Amino acid sequence: MPVATRALPPDASDIAVAIQRDGEAYGVDVDFVVEATAQQAWDVLTDYDHMADFVSNVVASRIVGRDPGKFEVEQTSRLGFGPFELTFENVRAIEFVPLKEIRSRLIRGDMKASSFTTTLRPEGTATRIVNHGRFTPDRWIPPLIGIAILESETRKQFAELRAEILRRAGRSAARTP
Repeated sequence: MPVATRALPPDASDIAVAIQRDGEAYGVDVDFVVEATAQQAWDVLTDYDHMADFVSNVVASRIVGRDPGKFEVEQTSRLGFGPFELTFENVRAIEFVPLKEIRSRLIRGDMKASSFTTTLRPEGTATRIVNHGRFTPDRWIPPLIGIAILESETRKQFAELRAEILRRAGRSAARTP
């Protein structure tokens, strides 16, 4: 089944993405600014029950457990490149430092390991979002083209998150620094 993908928004070139392979694992670093408050960014980044509505590679997402400062989230994501398609199903433990940090780690699923931290830092009227993590897939990813595809898909995912933040904030993507 082919994967429907959205075109990369024209304002995504300023989203810094770096993917590094380290043996079987991949390191991921993302850094960008959105012209919105930390609260507006937070509301989108933690909207797990609706994430499939605004992030194209997320097929399904729902909160399956809630505790103070913690969620358990079940997600299905799909990554397509050429004739290949990878589907990942996982359950993640999400811990929060409200409006500052989101920590996510794999509990179970289609990866050997995964752990990410997203930080939000106010910068005047904007918010800098920095995402850093590491994951170890349970399947083969083509060495050179795999990194390029992961970078492209990661940039697209964060561009879609930023677009949703701007939409909810009532701002145009053209106003993004």
